[in-house]
Amino acid sequence: MNLFDTIKKCHISGNGNLALQFRISRCIFTLLVIILYIFAGVQKVGAAEKDSFSKNSKYYFDGSISREVLENYLDRSATMGYFLVHGTPENYQFPYREDDVRMIKNIGIKFIGRAIYRWGQESWFNDPEYLGYAQRMIERVHAIDPEIIFQGCLFESISHDVEKVKIPAWVFKEFGLPVEDRTFIADSITKRPNQLVASIGWAGVPVINNLETRMWYFFQAASYINIGCEAFHLGQVELIGRDDKNHDYYAQLIDKIRAYAKIHARRHYVILDGHVPSGGFLRNGVSLLDFNSFPLRIKEVVDKPYEGMLQVGYLDAIFKKSKGGISPSGWKCASMPYLVEFDNYGRGKTPNVADTTSIFVWGWDEISWFAQQPEEYRNKWLVYAHDWIKKTDPNGHLEMPITRMITCPNETLRSYFANTKSETCPVGYSQEETIKEIWNSQK
Repeated sequence: MNLFDTIKKCHISGNGNLALQFRISRCIFTLLVIILYIFAGVQKVGAAEKDSFSKNSKYYFDGSISREVLENYLDRSATMGYFLVHGTPENYQFPYREDDVRMIKNIGIKFIGRAIYRWGQESWFNDPEYLGYAQRMIERVHAIDPEIIFQGCLFESISHDVEKVKIPAWVFKEFGLPVEDRTFIADSITKRPNQLVASIGWAGVPVINNLETRMWYFFQAASYINIGCEAFHLGQVELIGRDDKNHDYYAQLIDKIRAYAKIHARRHYVILDGHVPSGGFLRNGVSLLDFNSFPLRIKEVVDKPYEGMLQVGYLDAIFKKSKGGISPSGWKCASMPYLVEFDNYGRGKTPNVADTTSIFVWGWDEISWFAQQPEEYRNKWLVYAHDWIKKTDPNGHLEMPITRMITCPNETLRSYFANTKSETCPVGYSQEETIKEIWNSQK
């Protein structure tokens, strides 16, 4: 019986005015319930459509990722440090977010690296605005392009500020532990047997063998997955895991993160990478990482101040060193794909002096060296680096610098910005259009 038949039946079967009014009222109520049900169904379908992805897209993946799709993302990857971070504490204010969003759409970024992380100040996890702002920004960018991947970071650093972060019950349960009312303990994260630990300030490097470390990293990863992140840079995995000779403890952590992502991530998968001086992070022939990553390792051109170049075999550069194996998604390769990035790590003892035995480029970290070059040279160097990597080792991909902290003298909020310099971003270094041109010229 359809809705109109129901209303008709209510009308003709009424016994007296009171009964008729009651039945009509009941029919109107039924009608309203049906309308609300239909509206809810439309809303539900709308939400599903919002989260749907075209299987015909070169960026489609779900539950795992093919090498082709992964490299499509790496070909349009860019570092946008702290893009998802804003507000408190007072030291981190980013006034050019509107221009950043414009630029993301303009140049067609697909993989936004280092978008959110903590290096110290871990108590931000207790601030609802920290993850709330990040989620709102992710949703805003996904309204422009739902295929964009945001990367969070699980770095090789911890401070005693982590002791202000309460461990949620679900973290204890994930590790099969009784629920306690306590915070994380920095010394339990960094302590090695027979080794003294720090008592104030920066606690040290997390030790993956420690259960507290794995709980902390899992908590971070799950929190970032919940707001929409689909990738994690795991930092210096060989340093964090130096006591984990067969990567057994790392494998336990990564299995938990991937299992959580299988249920909660937007496409039921997270893409993992880390810095690998040895060229890979394999366990029994299987890579724990989806791709490798490393600094560019730029070499000074000694007789041409302040120029730099790339070279196979220079220091610990990864070019032609990325180890092969079986990927986490099951495909095999002779060499894992990798990203090289403009790293930041401070300044050397002798700024503006060439030293080809040092990782500092003319006495600066890589992004600070780059930021100090003339605009024309910066643009030419990006073209050079991109083309050199593609020709020298097709497994490699250049992660374009968009936003990254610099340590050289500057008036640009201690950061390099690739944005075109304009009224909406007066601190821009103007590499935006060059990056767009490079990406659009790729086959």
